Amino acid sequence: MEQLSPMDASFLYFETANAPMHIGAVAIYDQSTVEGGVLGFKEILKNYERRLHLARAFRQRVVRVPLNLDHPYWIEDPDFDLEYHVRHIALPKPGDWRQLCIQVARLHARPLDTARPLWEFTVIEGLDNVEGLPKGSFAIVSKVHHAAIDGVSGAEMTAAIHDLAPDATPAPPENPWLPEREPTAVELLSRTTVNNVRQPFKLARVVAESVPALARVGIGLTAGKLKRVGPVPRTRFNGQVSPHRVFDGRSFRLNDIRAIKNAVEGATVNDAVIAIIGGALRKYLEAKNELPKQSLIAMAPISVRSPDQKKSAGNQVSAMSVAVRSDIADPLERLVAVFESTTNSKEMTNAIGASTLTDYSQFIPSTVAGLAARLYTNLGIANRITPIFNTVITNIPGPQIPLYMTGARLVTQFGLGPILDGMGIIHPVFSYCGEITISFTSCREMLPDPAFYAACIEESFGELLAATKGKEVKTGAGARAGIARAAKPADVVTGGKAAAGEAKPAADAPEPKRAAVKKPARKKAAPKNPGKVNSANPAAPEASAPVEAAQ
Repeated sequence: MEQLSPMDASFLYFETANAPMHIGAVAIYDQSTVEGGVLGFKEILKNYERRLHLARAFRQRVVRVPLNLDHPYWIEDPDFDLEYHVRHIALPKPGDWRQLCIQVARLHARPLDTARPLWEFTVIEGLDNVEGLPKGSFAIVSKVHHAAIDGVSGAEMTAAIHDLAPDATPAPPENPWLPEREPTAVELLSRTTVNNVRQPFKLARVVAESVPALARVGIGLTAGKLKRVGPVPRTRFNGQVSPHRVFDGRSFRLNDIRAIKNAVEGATVNDAVIAIIGGALRKYLEAKNELPKQSLIAMAPISVRSPDQKKSAGNQVSAMSVAVRSDIADPLERLVAVFESTTNSKEMTNAIGASTLTDYSQFIPSTVAGLAARLYTNLGIANRITPIFNTVITNIPGPQIPLYMTGARLVTQFGLGPILDGMGIIHPVFSYCGEITISFTSCREMLPDPAFYAACIEESFGELLAATKGKEVKTGAGARAGIARAAKPADVVTGGKAAAGEAKPAADAPEPKRAAVKKPARKKAAPKNPGKVNSANPAAPEASAPVEAAQ
């Protein structure tokens, strides 16, 4: 029996009926690589059963301490039922991208049963009309509670169900799995007493370590070396969320993203992705006549795992705030401004210490945390206070070699994330086999037209790629001013302000199909066939991006 870390437990405490705290993915597979060309659901179940020992989260469930006097514990579930966790459905005809997105959103909206191991996989067949997918493709929608994994420990679960070859077999367990009996209330309360005696000493140590960090930040702000990120404007995404969700996403070539970031000295793949999302948010809010003068602010989770924690379960994450520069119309100037913002945020995080937030989370009283979350929702406080940030952008670097599940090749995958009161849109970013996918999860009442926002992402990418082509910008003092004075490239489209509620990112853009792009647009209009999934041979990508996350 192992106790949840304070950070892991907090995801259980702050969960509400309208805001379940699980993360996930939509993984799409090509079954033509399976022997015989057909993969049955029973074979998937058997394959998972042979791999349960490879990831701790599969068979562990939560046991709560009476009255929530201490953080919960993990036990090996004596009633584990694989068929409860792995499910099977099919899309009705025609089985297109929009139908898949709607079904994914509905699955993701439903909370997990916390009395069982905190995960579910749903196999979805019938993807017969998604352009660009191999014939017979199917999807697996995963849901795993944030208390069980973050973006780094989630790799253990991904590795457990995938192979590097279609005919690979998993290694058998070294020792047989043994379920645990559920501890009694007396046993749990006795552990609670010991833990509570230690808390004051831990708090004193963390406070002592924080004082020098706060002093460094104060000196940096006074000297002008560090800048506060903000202010944070209020947008439609920063109120109380409903229980309903929307999902969509787009796919881009990693080499194109690299070409974008290479145009600005020192910029990273993360900077390019943030600039794309900043442009998409600008287009969407401008179309609604709701674009604030100030830049929207994103929270970017970062891993604080030490080398000896790389194989540990749960969450080891902190966060930094980044301006997405939605206040800047010019794509190249926005990229430079994003680079400046992320550089400042990294320096601020280094000055404070990335693990400080994680250290203080252990002192949140478990009984108070859950009550505070319920009051925050019931009183609609998110609608009254200034938001802390507008969105989350979480980057999860993936493998750049093909993966196989029960012999079926993984074609592409899109991320799913949690939203909560005050933060109603999240952007998971996945990379795999020379491809980057940018997806989003949002509240249906806040973002009723997900296909339009997905088209905004696509057009923002196209404009940024065109604006950076052949450019080499040296960063430093006056860099953005020089860009602003320069003539805009002929193929860069800035576009005019759309009418409120207009459902087109540009005046002459056709209504997009719903899916990932195979060949992303480089011109002003959204492509006629953005519903293609990139299934080309993998390119040789650069190293994984530095921002890792819990989604």
